[in-house]
Amino acid sequence: MAEKKADTVATKNPKKANLLDHHSIKHILDESVSEIVTGRGYVEDVRMSNIRLVMGAIIIVIALVAQFYKKKFPENRDFLIALFNGLLQLIIYTKEKNAILFTYPPAGSFTSTGLVVSSKLPRFSDMYTLSIASADPKSISANETVQFTKSVTQWFTKEGTLVEGLFWKDVEALIGEYAREPKKNK
Repeated sequence: MAEKKADTVATKNPKKANLLDHHSIKHILDESVSEIVTGRGYVEDVRMSNIRLVMGAIIIVIALVAQFYKKKFPENRDFLIALFNGLLQLIIYTKEKNAILFTYPPAGSFTSTGLVVSSKLPRFSDMYTLSIASADPKSISANETVQFTKSVTQWFTKEGTLVEGLFWKDVEALIGEYAREPKKNK
């Protein structure tokens, strides 16, 4: 059934990437991973995005206050730079890392944790690493992190079109591996 779904999606809307731009390749692969994971019954957890939006709004309010503050721009520049960059970078560094998707557990499942799906495609490399971990690694129902590293050349044609069927099979296999792997006791 997954093969039929992948084939129909691939024929309806082929995804093309600029093969010389690794950001374009990673974006298309990450987008496809999100579709596959949510298609398996995992609902996206958008709390982290909402926190970042609220923080952005707070920073805008602080910027407005700074605009009309007694001291003019050159004197309060260090304060503004530290505030703007520091808070958002702290969240990205500590919580998000390379995550492309946070999920809740699927409906009707026995597990109480969702997934954190993350990916890496280093610059000047064709090796794409996809990993799936538990959103709460300390939970009893958390499984061990699983990952694969494969060359993106096997998923794209020479014209830059993503061969979704092959990619879907690899991602589905990784999700299946995560779902069946029991957590090892230390």
